[in-house]
Amino acid sequence: MKGTLVRVATATVAIISAAIISYQTVSADRKLPFNDISTSYARNEIIDLYNRGIITGTSLTTYSPVDSITRAEFITLLDRLLSLEPVISPVTPYTDLAQSAWYYGWIQAAVQLQLASGTSATTFAPLKAVTRQEAAVFIVRALKQAASVASTHSTFKDGSQIANWANAAVTVVNKLGLMKGDGTGNFRPSDPITRQEAAMLIYRVVHTDSWPTEMVEESQERIVLGWQYGQTVAEFESNIQQSNVNTLSPRWYFVGGTGSVSDSTDLSLVTWAKKNDKRIWAMVGNRSDQEATHQLLSNTTASHVAINQLLAIVNKYGLDGLNIDFENVEPKDRDNLTTFISILAEKLHAVDAILSIDVSPDLGTDWTDAFDYTALGRRVDYIVMMGYDEHYGGSVSAGPNASLPYVQRAIDKLQAHVSSDKVILAMPFYNRDWTLKVDGTASSSMYISLPEQNGRIKTYSLKPVWNASLGQYVASYTEQSMKHTIWFEDGRSLIAKYRLAVKERLGGVAYWYIGGESVDVWSSMRNAERFNDYSF
Repeated sequence: MKGTLVRVATATVAIISAAIISYQTVSADRKLPFNDISTSYARNEIIDLYNRGIITGTSLTTYSPVDSITRAEFITLLDRLLSLEPVISPVTPYTDLAQSAWYYGWIQAAVQLQLASGTSATTFAPLKAVTRQEAAVFIVRALKQAASVASTHSTFKDGSQIANWANAAVTVVNKLGLMKGDGTGNFRPSDPITRQEAAMLIYRVVHTDSWPTEMVEESQERIVLGWQYGQTVAEFESNIQQSNVNTLSPRWYFVGGTGSVSDSTDLSLVTWAKKNDKRIWAMVGNRSDQEATHQLLSNTTASHVAINQLLAIVNKYGLDGLNIDFENVEPKDRDNLTTFISILAEKLHAVDAILSIDVSPDLGTDWTDAFDYTALGRRVDYIVMMGYDEHYGGSVSAGPNASLPYVQRAIDKLQAHVSSDKVILAMPFYNRDWTLKVDGTASSSMYISLPEQNGRIKTYSLKPVWNASLGQYVASYTEQSMKHTIWFEDGRSLIAKYRLAVKERLGGVAYWYIGGESVDVWSSMRNAERFNDYSF
């Protein structure tokens, strides 16, 4: 009897213990973000990434760990991993991306940064499952590791099945310990990657020793200058608040032939800039008046009048600097322009103010003969290269406003004379809609802002095609029997130029003009800053 009681007591304890364990498990699972991950081998990794805001479920209560992850879902994971913003740009070549889809902005952000591309020139296939080799390519792009591959020799038994375009990426993720084989020595490149496998992959990236420190490391601040044009102060301030601009350049001052400076300073903007930690380099123009500019520069008295008035203005309003925008200057005024800028720079530097000057690309014409790039580069703090007007209103042939090769050539020529860290690349927030003759030459062109450009996409149901060599989208439409062509400026084309500024280690970028942009551009440029300013 005693033995029976012991056995009963022992069984009772076991049942109670099991019930307690079962209760604790249920209780713990109730605290999980999803009710279907308790038995997943990636359970803890999913919880970690969920708490970091990197992953979400297939519903409010389910993660679907064994389901394949789609291209849209995987790209969204990468964007969140990199702390990117979704970009609702209307310019896309993909016919299977609806702007109303939850993933539209995430895919646009990745495409603009070259993290992802379509399955064809016109399709992205957002709902298609991601294969293991595709996941390797995506992650390597995100970590900017592809260029470091020394050997693509595969150690996997099924290495011959890995596509040529994925070989290097698979080698990298394997060396980094981010993706391994299946335990039998195979990589299974064409198998879909599951949502729990994707979580494991992203978790390994997050918990790589160098990742957290590199992502929060302060990058060297670049000048991001925005010119005010055609806007009230209130409108200008509103646009700046949405942007990543840190240096304002309002068009307040113009110099005439006698050296007299017209003053249109708005003190409310000065106050607002200081309150919002923005610098002001006010623009000083010559109204593109060649004769008056010659009188100013060739007359010592007039030059000194202008220089002294400009110095007084900087002191009076507490400006951080000036931005000289003298255009249409005669070649014969080259030395006098250099002298004028040299004296002004000396005066401003004495009061700790910055002097920058805007120049055009050297195309071997007399339009830029007045600029002694070498001498000016020694005197001023920054030279702003106006990297646009490749094709302008008077051009015989139609073409882009600022293609990537055009901008690269302009920077290369300037860098032969000026230190890279003194160069600021100016990019356009405007474009041209070209009307073409039957033979394809230009009949006329219309100056348009980016919202106006984007409006034509909707009006004419355009599907722009990306031209990688130009770094721009292009599309055509017909109106009243006349063919029109637009080479688009958008977040993707601007990021391509920003990437050039980073690669060449330039001092910063500038935008002509604030108010000409579409609001999505600022998400694109913030993404460009985040992605280009970290290394893994």
